[in-house]
Amino acid sequence: MLGQIGVLELALLLVLGIIIFAGKKLPLIGRYLGRAIREFKKEHRK
Repeated sequence: MLGQIGVLELALLLVLGIIIFAGKKLPLIGRYLGRAIREFKKEHRK
């Protein structure tokens, strides 16, 4: 049995999966995420 998977293990697997499968698109994803956060903060201040 593998036992129970904790939150830390799940987060580590998620990060590794993103790096492996989307390594080339990581800067693009970061750029979109940054724009989304900026827009959210701008709208939140209004």
